[in-house]
Amino acid sequence: MTEKEKMLSGKLYLATDEELTKERDYAKKLCYKFNMTDPSDYNRKKEILKKLFRTDEDCTIEPNFYCDYGYNIIIGKNFYANHNCVILDVNTVEIGDNVFLGPGVQICTASHPIDLNERVRGFEYGRPIKIGDSVWIGAGAIIIAGVEIGDNSIIGAGSIVTKNIPLNVLAAGNPCRVIRELL
Repeated sequence: MTEKEKMLSGKLYLATDEELTKERDYAKKLCYKFNMTDPSDYNRKKEILKKLFRTDEDCTIEPNFYCDYGYNIIIGKNFYANHNCVILDVNTVEIGDNVFLGPGVQICTASHPIDLNERVRGFEYGRPIKIGDSVWIGAGAIIIAGVEIGDNSIIGAGSIVTKNIPLNVLAAGNPCRVIRELL
């Protein structure tokens, strides 16, 4: 099994693998081009994003934007990410329709082993993240590996989401917890 196959299956893998390093470099070059594009050159920005993500839909992302690979990010219709969004996509990040991210949101599928020897040797792993339709994630929120956020939910600014959030709720805090149901 290749390191990429291990990565995509959620197993421990070495990120220093030559194939993965080349793919990360490619994505980082696209992020750099995107971040350096004239803000009014909407067509160029969309062209670059379509090279990064698996989406047929237009999406709006404000620079600066960073990701690891891009090809593990699936974005639905009517997506908006404000400035300084980071998506560490060593595993799948599925984002539904009508999702809005405030500035500084981090979506991190990547994690590192608890075992010191494995961590020092450079192993890491990833768990998928799924964000449902019509979700709003407030400024500075962090979504941790393996989390699912249900449709129509709101994540409060500054929240750290470490567990699944059901649909139709307002959730906030560190750790993020349900505050109340939404109508």
